Amino acid sequence: MHGFANPTRFLGLARPLTPWLFGLGAALCLYGFYAGLMLAPPDYLQGESVRIMYVHVPAAWLGMGGWTGIAIASLTQLVWRHPLAGVAARAIALPGAYFTAICLISGSIWGSRTWGTWWQWDGRMTSMLVLLFLYIGYIALAGASEEKTSVSRATAIFGLVGAVNVPIINRSVVWWNSLHQGPSITVRGSAIAPEILWPLAFTTLGFSLLFGAIVLMRMRATLASAKVEARLRRLAAA
Repeated sequence: MHGFANPTRFLGLARPLTPWLFGLGAALCLYGFYAGLMLAPPDYLQGESVRIMYVHVPAAWLGMGGWTGIAIASLTQLVWRHPLAGVAARAIALPGAYFTAICLISGSIWGSRTWGTWWQWDGRMTSMLVLLFLYIGYIALAGASEEKTSVSRATAIFGLVGAVNVPIINRSVVWWNSLHQGPSITVRGSAIAPEILWPLAFTTLGFSLLFGAIVLMRMRATLASAKVEARLRRLAAA
């Protein structure tokens, strides 16, 4: 794990990987959208509104996955003092917040078409809104930190404690009666018709690769900014 603690070694991997992630992610998303809009049939109950799924589900996945990444980075910083852990957590926070917001907005649009309401204070929607507030709080704490290339210990603890909300989101439709539908995809199979489901694999993987590319770009930008600041301080002291 500490093999990439050296920023130079990390950048040597991140620079060539970023455009590949962007290109492949964009291609998969475009094909997934084409397949979801043009090839997949409408749902027999939800009609054309089911196509929102190809944005909503990947956004929900990345909102939860982003905070899981923050929690892992926070644990790595607190326990192993990995120098790039705080950089990674900072880089994840903003795109994670955006995808969480996209999930909430697309879910509200979907709900207005299928449930007849834009919002319901049930377990799934409320816990997802809490996740957005957690992201906002984390970004504020990280921004207030004196360490501009990492995060404070308090911010790392916040990132770790906030991970409690992720399993709550995942299990909310099982634990409480909810307007939101139950789990559609489990280890035992899928309740979604295969002819509707398969484009979702392309958009989910595509968005995930784009998310990874954005995180790498933000980490590279943070390291570059730190390098410039260090050089300016040396010049000022000379």
